[in-house]
Amino acid sequence: MSATSYSNITDKLLVEVREHTALVTINNPSANTWDEESLQGLVTLVEALNDDLDIYSLVITGQGEKFFSAGADLNLFADGDKSRARQMARLFGRAFETLSAFRGVSIAAINGYAMGGGLECALACDIRIAEEHAVMALPEASVGLLPCAGGTQNLPWLVGEGWAKRMILCGDKVDAATAERIGLVEQVAGRGEALEAALKLAAGAARQSPSSVTACKTLVQAARTNPLAQALPSERELFVDLFDTQDQKEGVNAFLEKRKPEWKNA
Repeated sequence: MSATSYSNITDKLLVEVREHTALVTINNPSANTWDEESLQGLVTLVEALNDDLDIYSLVITGQGEKFFSAGADLNLFADGDKSRARQMARLFGRAFETLSAFRGVSIAAINGYAMGGGLECALACDIRIAEEHAVMALPEASVGLLPCAGGTQNLPWLVGEGWAKRMILCGDKVDAATAERIGLVEQVAGRGEALEAALKLAAGAARQSPSSVTACKTLVQAARTNPLAQALPSERELFVDLFDTQDQKEGVNAFLEKRKPEWKNA
C-alpha cells in the first residue's frame, strides 16, 4: 500500500512515510479524541503497515501543541447506553491491541495531554517520549468509568502496582519528569521536540534487522505472561529460526565485510 493509500484510510489519522518509518498523527480537533472512525482506521492502518515490508517503525503523535489525545469523547456515554459502551470498549481494545502487536517498533511522541484512552494508546506502544509540559492520567474513575483499553493491565507492568493504583484509583496526574522517574516514559524532550526525538529513535531501529526486531519484540512482550521455563527455550528456537531469513545472512556478512547491511525484512 502506498503512502497515498494510507492517507485515504481516515482523515482523523494523518499518515506520512519517512524512509522506513510511518508517522501517524491523531487529527481530531480540538483534543484529538478517539471515536469509532479513528479506532477502526487505526486497525486498518496497522494491519496494512504489517504487510508493508518497507516499514520498520511507527511513530504516533497528536496534531497541535496541546493534546496528544484526550481519549474518548464522553458525549458517547452520556445517555448510559450499555450496547454503545460495549461496542466502544471492544473498538478501543481491538485498536490498541492491534497497535501493541505491530511487528516493528512503535513510538509514542507525547506532545501534550495524554488522558484516558489517549494514554492507553501510548501505553500500547513500545516506547514513549514525552515533552516537558505533557501531563498523563487515567481519570476514568472520576466520571464513573474505568480504563478499558489496556490501562489497568499495561500501566502496572510499566510503573508497578503502587503508582498504577495512585493514577487509576486516586486520580493522580503525572507530569513528564515524574513519568520518566517512575518508568511511564523512557525519555523527556523539550517543548516541540518529542517528534524529532521519536523519529531519531525510529531511524536507529531501522539500522537493526527488521526480522530480528520482530522476533525480539515477540519474546520481550511474551515475558509479561510466559514462565521463564517456557520463555528461554522459545528464545533459543527463535534464534535458530532467524537462520531461515535473508536478513540473518546479510547482517553477518555485512559485518564481516565491513559494510552497511541492506535489509530485506525477509
